[in-house]
Amino acid sequence: MSKLRMIGCSKRNALLPVARAMLLLCALLLVCAAHAEPKTQAQAQAQAQAQPSKKGISAASTKALESTSRVPKYRLDYSAEFLPARKGARVTLAVKPDAGRLKVLDFLMPSSRYSELRGDGRITRNGERVVWVVPRAGGQLSFFHLIDHRRKSGAYDARITRDWVVVRGDDLFPAAVTTATRGSDARARLHFKLPKTWPSVETPYVRSTQADGGMVVTNSRRNFDRPTGWIVAGRIGTRRDVIEGTRVSVASPVGQGMRRQDILAMVNWHLREMDSAFSGLPRKILIAGAGDPMWRGGLSGPRSLWMHSERPLISENSTSSLLHELTHVITGITGADGADWIAEGIAEYYSVEIMRRAGTITRARFERTMKWMRKRSTAVTRLRASHSTGATTARAVLLFRDLDREIRKRTGNKKRLDHVVRLLRDKGRVDIASLRTASREVIGGDSTTLAVSELLR
Repeated sequence: MSKLRMIGCSKRNALLPVARAMLLLCALLLVCAAHAEPKTQAQAQAQAQAQPSKKGISAASTKALESTSRVPKYRLDYSAEFLPARKGARVTLAVKPDAGRLKVLDFLMPSSRYSELRGDGRITRNGERVVWVVPRAGGQLSFFHLIDHRRKSGAYDARITRDWVVVRGDDLFPAAVTTATRGSDARARLHFKLPKTWPSVETPYVRSTQADGGMVVTNSRRNFDRPTGWIVAGRIGTRRDVIEGTRVSVASPVGQGMRRQDILAMVNWHLREMDSAFSGLPRKILIAGAGDPMWRGGLSGPRSLWMHSERPLISENSTSSLLHELTHVITGITGADGADWIAEGIAEYYSVEIMRRAGTITRARFERTMKWMRKRSTAVTRLRASHSTGATTARAVLLFRDLDREIRKRTGNKKRLDHVVRLLRDKGRVDIASLRTASREVIGGDSTTLAVSELLR
């Protein structure tokens, strides 16, 4: 018994340090728990929302993949080979069916600009229309496009020289009415073949990261994707930056006096306000330009715009051709028949308003510009016209300024003209009816400014 009692005591003595250590550890854990900040119910809910279940993510991803896989595709490759000696380009369209098939293309191709048509399948010309019936296995269509084009003033809005070219993709690759298998969509790429002495090309599109190469051509509003917007190639100078998540390129032939860095700085200073106003920016924006004998104005296109190298970034009347055209590019709003003033008025209004918001001009300068607009548009009695003149556009600016004031007043400054423009973005071509509808949706009732104005009769 004595021996057993001694052995038990030895074991208890040996376990005492372990027990003390465990008690100390428990005490420390209780102290940490007492000092820890308790998680509120709101915090717990926020954490739960921030960490959705893997099941939810997987289901959403699977649904997106299934939706994408259900869209039948066909391959469409656009190619342009610039030929300075001929003042034009050899253009090729290559179609390859997949789950979807492109069957017929009906182009608007005046013979004075488009010639030397050849390719697979059946090709017929009827006046200014060219119809290409694509073989079932796919095929190619090629033609020559004359690039040089002068406006009534004699200035060029498209030109190719020995060293460079400035042209719109809308002209290189003409519009077409298409027939395809139901619901099918194009997987389009753009390629160029440049003369040996031409080092580079700039477009509104980004290069594909896949092995097929080329530039990715997309148009969310159409199943038939077509390269549009400005293209500059040859011996060109380019400045690039990523601003508010958008790739911005300023490109011009060398020696044309284009202030690329100034333009890039102007965009950098204002693009955040434009993103805030219009709620979204294109993936890439190209700003193209050159000097005389090119047209001395500004002209927007999809994801791109043209500006003569001598155009001021800010005019003496505190408007900006650059921001005017950028507004066109970002919103994509165009006027329907008789409603050109809507697109031009919105672009001109924001060319001033965006500078005011960014602090480029003061509120007092903004109001002086509005007074200048009123003086310029004194003789304007109605806005409806096929083309918005400078005076008509100035009067439209004042109308949109009044509409913005009305919206802010009736919504307690919770909404403004920006919200109307965002609704119009989705429509493309707009008229007075769609403007009134969008304003009614934002205000919650009919707009007095749009209802009583004699300018809209």
